[in-house]
Amino acid sequence: MNNTQENTFQNATGKIDYTLMNDYMFRAVLQENKKVLKGLICSLLHLPPEKIKSTVILNPIELGKGYDSKTFVRDVKVLLNDETIINLEMQVAKQDFWTNRSLSYLCSIFQNLESGDDYSKVKPAYHIGILDFSPFPDYPEFYATNKMMNIKKHYIYNDNFTLNVLDLNQIELATEEDKAYKIDYWAKLFKAKTWEDIKMLAQNDNVFEEACETVYKMNQNDEVRYLCEMREEGERILRTYQNMLKRRDAALAEKDTALAEKDVALAESAIALAEKDAALKESAATIAALQAQIKALQQ
Repeated sequence: MNNTQENTFQNATGKIDYTLMNDYMFRAVLQENKKVLKGLICSLLHLPPEKIKSTVILNPIELGKGYDSKTFVRDVKVLLNDETIINLEMQVAKQDFWTNRSLSYLCSIFQNLESGDDYSKVKPAYHIGILDFSPFPDYPEFYATNKMMNIKKHYIYNDNFTLNVLDLNQIELATEEDKAYKIDYWAKLFKAKTWEDIKMLAQNDNVFEEACETVYKMNQNDEVRYLCEMREEGERILRTYQNMLKRRDAALAEKDTALAEKDVALAESAIALAEKDAALKESAATIAALQAQIKALQQ
């Protein structure tokens, strides 16, 4: 990026070092700029800005400081208007058991009663997964809302328990409603890789301009950059191990196939030998019978 007197994303060019797809950068931007957090929630929950009175992050971290398991928790847990709990998660790496994991997250925030509260005090809970993979490839959808529903009568069992999925690989499937709330713009912002990309998105929209400026600011922070790099390195190591396991499993499967083929060949050989043995025995019986007949004629 360019070094200019005016330190702003508007003067930056080229590749963004750490984008919002880096889950630490994602957390840093939302924690640093409440206006961006509010704008994202307004879009995802289809709320007008005036409906949001307060947003409190329940699991804050000290940005750029520390290096522990808490630092790298992927989700951002938000208390909205003191009455709703929202869990926002950026997930880039494909998770084979993501549906189980997301439900676990949702269940954990749905258990939000304080000591002495009755069940009427349960706060509505939302888990919103922002994914760079499709959890249901056979049912592609850009922004999906999932609730507990009776499978015969199709009524909602409980409206306070919601799991939403934003699939960043299905932007072209955005509905008119998605576009009206600019969810497709947020998806493009998450996927943006260059400063030129985000400048286009920031035009004529104050919230997106704030988001881009905060991404730029966080990219200038050496401590945040270090932790973003640690996050990427962690993902790199995880992918390396996953690929090693896949190659090992493929090699084992290949060996199993080869052994199975050998077993089949041995079985076929055994059958062939058995057939030959039976033929030899039959031939021996025939020869014995002929010898008996010859002997009888000689007498």
